[in-house]
Amino acid sequence: MESKFAYIEKQYIGRDYVRIFIRLIMAAFCFAAYVYERDRDNTQDLFLVVGFGIIGVSMLLLFLIQYKIVVDNGSLILDGLWTTKRVKIDLNSIIDVKKATYSRYFFNNPVYNLHTKGTIRFYSSGKDAVVLTDRDGLEYFIGTQRPNELLLVIKEEMKKSK
Repeated sequence: MESKFAYIEKQYIGRDYVRIFIRLIMAAFCFAAYVYERDRDNTQDLFLVVGFGIIGVSMLLLFLIQYKIVVDNGSLILDGLWTTKRVKIDLNSIIDVKKATYSRYFFNNPVYNLHTKGTIRFYSSGKDAVVLTDRDGLEYFIGTQRPNELLLVIKEEMKKSK
C-alpha cells in the first residue's frame, strides 16, 4: 500500500544520535553510581532501576514515529503523532524549493508544526532540510534524512501538477 506514493519517509523521535548519546551517558552514570556506591543502602538499588529504565525508554523511543512525510497527487502531507493535526501543503502554491541546513546549532529539539518568525518547522533528527516557500512568503522547513530525494520528488510533483 505504501508503494503507491511518490515519496514516503518516517521520522522517529529516538533516532537522533545526540539524544541517544545523552541517554546512554545518563544510564552509564547510573550504573557507575550503582557499582561504586559505598553506603550499600536502598539508594544503590534505585540507581540500577533508573539506569535500566533509561535504557528501556531509549529502546521504546527508537520505534516511536514523530511524523511521516508523504508526497502524493501534488501535495505534501505531514502526519504526526496521535493528537497532532495532519498538515497538507498544496504544491501548486509553492514558488520555491531548495535544500538547506536545518539549523546551525548542534542540539535541536524535535518539533512538529512549530510556527516561528515566518517559518513553519518540522524536525526530528539530522542536519538537512528541504525549504518550501509559498506565495505568501511563508517558509516550511522540513527536516529529512534524504533531502536530495525529497527535493527531486517535490520538483517532479510540481511539474506534473502544472
